[in-house]
Amino acid sequence: MNELPSGRTFLGLMSGTSADGIDAALVRFDEGDAHAAPILLHARTHAWQPALRERLLALGQQAAMLTLDEVGELDVRIGQAFAAAALATLFEAGLTARDVAAIGSHGQTLRHHPDGDAPFTLQLGDAHVIAERCGIPVVADFRRRDVAAGGHGAPLVPAFHAATLHDAGEDRAVLNLGGIANLTLLPARGTVRGFDTGPANGLMDAWCQRHVGTPCDIGGRFAAQGRIDGPLLARLLAEPWFAAPPPKSTGRDRFHLDWVEAALTGTEAPADVQATLLALTAHSVAAALHAIQPGTRRVIACGGGVHNPMLMAALAEAMPEAVIESSAGHGLDPDFVEAMAFAWLAREHLAGRPGNLPAVTGAAGPRVLGALYPA
Repeated sequence: MNELPSGRTFLGLMSGTSADGIDAALVRFDEGDAHAAPILLHARTHAWQPALRERLLALGQQAAMLTLDEVGELDVRIGQAFAAAALATLFEAGLTARDVAAIGSHGQTLRHHPDGDAPFTLQLGDAHVIAERCGIPVVADFRRRDVAAGGHGAPLVPAFHAATLHDAGEDRAVLNLGGIANLTLLPARGTVRGFDTGPANGLMDAWCQRHVGTPCDIGGRFAAQGRIDGPLLARLLAEPWFAAPPPKSTGRDRFHLDWVEAALTGTEAPADVQATLLALTAHSVAAALHAIQPGTRRVIACGGGVHNPMLMAALAEAMPEAVIESSAGHGLDPDFVEAMAFAWLAREHLAGRPGNLPAVTGAAGPRVLGALYPA
């Protein structure tokens, strides 16, 4: 294991399944151990170039296929976008490449199939391009080592949650409301667990884009215009994946609009479908938490869904026994927890420390995650 000096700054880059932007977070760690409190120096979400985002969303909905040439080109274009986000973030913070120990780049997930005889996960965003353009070492390709060790390669952020949000006085859960929802279970005593629970913003964003023309349901206003369709909700919840035990992970290649439309009768009002998709997130999260850690007393939420008051209210109604609150109350900006986590994972890679939790991903054991691309 390598010993990292204190006072190191790392830059985390993250684009999730919603592809709503590239999150960049400059994070400083003033201590050398894995549990050092992260200090967020500067963060911003950088917009995708519209045509590139449209392409990513189409691929996520399985509405298009790629040739090998297109995969190669897309890998570079995503890498260029990540590099531009990193450089803009450094400029805004008044820092230079010399001030940053490494960039931790998640990339953009194109496909995630961790099951079967040849399990794989594929994130694009050429790390060579990022390292070359930024002049900073890059740690990337975090998920595939865990998959090679028999794990799901996801979720990876629970290790960061455990290092920063565990409390010996109560059973907690951290709920990330990105394109996909996932839970990290932090019991006061015992093993940390984590898993995806199903769709969060991804389906709601896609349905809203189609019927309202906006990339997300701002303030939950579209859902508020509708009523929950009980039979439709039951058909959606009948998806066998929801009943599968952890470890498990998923993505937009499973939960996409074609999946929703297969459950529709054709008579539903669009706003009712939106309200039902919101209820699907709340019900699936609550069912998973009640089944696996029923004694949870505090749910710390992060991700874009925190800004949807309709969703937060639905979660509170579905889990009345727990306090539902934003990670902001614990010193972590809810919009940048995942980007901070990949800064932390880059730091753990350089220190030679494992970045996965086998009880979460199902891997055969702890593994140092990612590959290093020198400046």
